[in-house]
Amino acid sequence: MSSVQNDNLTDGMHVMVEALKKNGVDTIYGVVGIPITDLARHAQEEGIRYIGFRHEQSAGNAAAISGYLTKKPGICLTVSAPGFLNGLTALANATVNGFPMIQISGSSDRAIIDLQQGDYEELDQMNIAKPFAKAAYRINKPEDIAIGLARAIRAATSGRPGGVYLDVTTELLGSVIDKVEAEKTLFKVENPAPKSIPSSDSIIKALNLLSSAKKPLVLLGKGAAYSQADELIKKFLDETGIPFLPMSMAKGLLPDNHPQCAAAARSFVLENADTVMLIGARLNWLLGHGKGKHWNPDVRFIQLEIDPKEIDSNRPIEAPVVGDIESSMELLVNGLEKVSIKVDSSWIENIEKDKEINIDKMAAKLNTITVPLNYYNALKIVKEVVDSHKDIYLVNEGANTLDDTRNVINMYYPRRRLDCGTWGVMGVGMGFAIGAAITSNKPILAIEGDSAFGFSGMEIETICRYKLPITIVVFNNGGIYRGDHENLGGGTDPSPTTLMATARYDKLIEAFGGTPYNVETQEELKDAITKGIESLKPTLINCKIDPKTGTESGHITSLNPKTAIKN
Repeated sequence: MSSVQNDNLTDGMHVMVEALKKNGVDTIYGVVGIPITDLARHAQEEGIRYIGFRHEQSAGNAAAISGYLTKKPGICLTVSAPGFLNGLTALANATVNGFPMIQISGSSDRAIIDLQQGDYEELDQMNIAKPFAKAAYRINKPEDIAIGLARAIRAATSGRPGGVYLDVTTELLGSVIDKVEAEKTLFKVENPAPKSIPSSDSIIKALNLLSSAKKPLVLLGKGAAYSQADELIKKFLDETGIPFLPMSMAKGLLPDNHPQCAAAARSFVLENADTVMLIGARLNWLLGHGKGKHWNPDVRFIQLEIDPKEIDSNRPIEAPVVGDIESSMELLVNGLEKVSIKVDSSWIENIEKDKEINIDKMAAKLNTITVPLNYYNALKIVKEVVDSHKDIYLVNEGANTLDDTRNVINMYYPRRRLDCGTWGVMGVGMGFAIGAAITSNKPILAIEGDSAFGFSGMEIETICRYKLPITIVVFNNGGIYRGDHENLGGGTDPSPTTLMATARYDKLIEAFGGTPYNVETQEELKDAITKGIESLKPTLINCKIDPKTGTESGHITSLNPKTAIKN
């Protein structure tokens, strides 16, 4: 604990807590230990909620998703060296996905580290963090704490949001400063993410391009959802009648059952659209880089993007609109009075025909009865429950579990679907679920593959400790992708992709006082999910899935190289 006894003095730990309070931080996610344990205690004492995790990566993921949901940087607190490195994965993921987050990590004695003399958990953390974060800073003096935090907040939230690393040394945390002088340094950051207004010329060019289009399409990315410009985007789409295609975390920005939603005709609209407006979406691997057989080779692009370096990253952008999405959409909506945008009726009719074909194909999959269950007939039940609990937050990760859930489950409200995002990483599930529960105070449903759940499964203890309203469904097919692969060497070890099909993940939550279910039928699954959600209590459902069900690497099999040598 702090050794400061004089009422006229304070220390770095207390100043840091006061700076966080001054800037409206009400929650910290982390794992305590040397040298930040007392910092967490003081924060809790001063009314900041501290959520303690079992692993720093999950704490970082919770902070990141909190940032995504609130547009304010989520705070992750870690110990030095290994704890810092554990949190760094989440920080890097936040940066790639555009989630505002600040990782505050304690670090060892700078003088010893710089001479590499072998201090406790010696590591040059700030310089290691730089390639993986949007920015990285170190605070060495207590009178600089407020400035250091301000720089981190601005870096995390302005422009394209991202992860920021803030290094606080052991010496800083224990350093003593006059309390009155310390109070003079404290301040609230004003307008940390100022608007970025696009040029009027770019707005005119974008609208003129749309007005000349025969087969326009609006593609919504998670940046559009993050912007919280929901009403402006809805008004633009309603007034123009342009069909839209939501990326995974943009689902629900407008309801998935909206008549203009082209999600069920994804391949058709990408292959045939002559003009595509990207709103908060990047032409990265998730969209085939805007190239190849899945795209109309003559398509013309409009891109709403706050980072000018993203323009022309894969394809020439004919009408770049560089600015924040809310400002850009406001100007585009206002500009509709000056142009005539009419969508060709045949374009809409052809989309509807393709949607009907694909919906019928999906219905056949959903309505097929199998024993054991497969992904689709299990997800039919999840869909029915979500359709009757439309405001629920859905966390989703896995390979087939991720891909099939995204295709089957409709979302009805923005920022309700939370998944692995741009990197496609596994292990975000429990951190995202906890962060969403703490931030929203609403029920969370996490649909997890058995492999994906294993990355962060111990956080069910955290869920039970804080009594969070999280229901977890583990689709257990006994493997990574599928559970029926064989050891090609003929030995007794399981294959590289084999897990335990007999595993009872529900027993884990029972050990921590949560509610367990083990289900094998649609009726059992529906009853368990409904009871779990409505109980508002920690619940885990082990759902047995046929080990033969699943495609290697899910929808991205083409990215998984196979050996070229055949025996």
